[in-house]
Amino acid sequence: MDRRRGAEPRRELASGPGRALVAVYAIFTLAAGARSGVQLATRFDEAPVAYLLSALAAAIYLLATVALWSSRRAVAYGAIGVELAGVLAIGLFSLLDPAAFPDATVWSGFGSGYGYIPLVLPVLGLLWLRRQPHRTP
Repeated sequence: MDRRRGAEPRRELASGPGRALVAVYAIFTLAAGARSGVQLATRFDEAPVAYLLSALAAAIYLLATVALWSSRRAVAYGAIGVELAGVLAIGLFSLLDPAAFPDATVWSGFGSGYGYIPLVLPVLGLLWLRRQPHRTP
């Protein structure tokens, strides 16, 4: 990133359609974070694993949001890759063993509670990263 006085930071990953991607990630950061915060504060003993997984999802969404916004390509790839692995693993596990999740997480049922956006979002994110040329400063 160019740190010269008056120079604008590069935001190529957050330009054009990337802005919408950053906005959706920011919304999911807030949604998952608020949901898990309330659940952890009021009902932790009911389903601690589910609520902690939702908090983890919120943290990953936040990392992806910041990485895309600041064009930190490697961090964005890592966060979105972990997100995709998480939604696939938790989605499958929640279908195979529903008793393990007495309450849903953001990624339960592959994000069915959120209109499957948690399943589609990392795929779109990875495609966006792949399509963007890597620019050197």
